[in-house]
Amino acid sequence: MNKASSLFILFGLFLAGGVYSFWKQKQSRSLITLLAIGSLSALAVGLLRL
Repeated sequence: MNKASSLFILFGLFLAGGVYSFWKQKQSRSLITLLAIGSLSALAVGLLRL
């Protein structure tokens, strides 16, 4: 596991936490959708770089 994949996975998990937090605060759906897409993209890149 190299440094870049670890950073992408951690960043994706950080964004996923933001999605959960914003969902609980009842923020706008477009913001939640944007964060979710970013989170999934970062996680996918991190996993593919393994």
